[in-house]
Amino acid sequence: MLDQLTLDQLRTFVAAVDTGSFSAAGRKLGRAQSLISQSLANLESQSGIKLFDRSSRYPILTEAGRVLLAHARATVAAAETFKSHAKDLAGGLEPEVSIVLDVLFPIQVLTAAVVAFQPAFPRTPLRVQVETLGAVIAPVLDGRCAFAVAGATPLLPPELAREPLCQVELVMVASPAHPLGRRTGTIPTADLAEHVQLVLTDRSELTKGREFGVFSPRTWRLADLGAKHAFLRSGLGWGGMPLDVVADDLASGHLMRLDIAAVPKGGLFLPMWAVYPIERPPGPAGRWLITQLASP
Repeated sequence: MLDQLTLDQLRTFVAAVDTGSFSAAGRKLGRAQSLISQSLANLESQSGIKLFDRSSRYPILTEAGRVLLAHARATVAAAETFKSHAKDLAGGLEPEVSIVLDVLFPIQVLTAAVVAFQPAFPRTPLRVQVETLGAVIAPVLDGRCAFAVAGATPLLPPELAREPLCQVELVMVASPAHPLGRRTGTIPTADLAEHVQLVLTDRSELTKGREFGVFSPRTWRLADLGAKHAFLRSGLGWGGMPLDVVADDLASGHLMRLDIAAVPKGGLFLPMWAVYPIERPPGPAGRWLITQLASP
């Protein structure tokens, strides 16, 4: 008999409790009181549990009814969530938003966007992975991610579209214990060849063998921006970092900003782009997130 329980019966049960009477539940649900009474009587018969004490003017929950009420509420709420989510998905909302982020993109901008994303799309899972150089584009090309937030995209495949988000300022830095960190004035590019430059390694085939911002033939390559940051602070080499990442180090003197001849006087800025397949543009949630990531 329990297999014959219906969602409508549980919804009626909850309405009767919340409104305080069968007649009020009927008004709330747009039904006659007799139909409400019959639905609840069937629910009691099928469950084998007396849910209400009907000996007084208004029905009173029994102890067993109080226990089952919590389960009824949870079931009704889950059903409403199912209906709402199904409606969203039928309207084009993505089942999941998966993005790949360039390691140089300001993490505070992403965090602020995600904080706003959560209440805007509470039932949409978000998946974020972090890569660098060509490895940022690869997950979009093979369909693992809906879109990328990418920096260096000079070799963007023709099947991908891009739109501007912001610009990230890059600065060349070294520890004050490093020979370059003790230099004053403009440093000629030729002098950089005498010192190890710390650079991010490219883990993809898309830009394999190409160099971006490498000025010294002596390089140590790291796959993690955090490791590069730690190596720079330890005086193991010099290299470029996003200004937002090293601003506190520059203020405290743990890192020194280098004036390098090869860097434009106005600064070195890396444009960031939202990149996605032309034939598979982001859905409503992805499009909303891109808007949040863009500079105002």
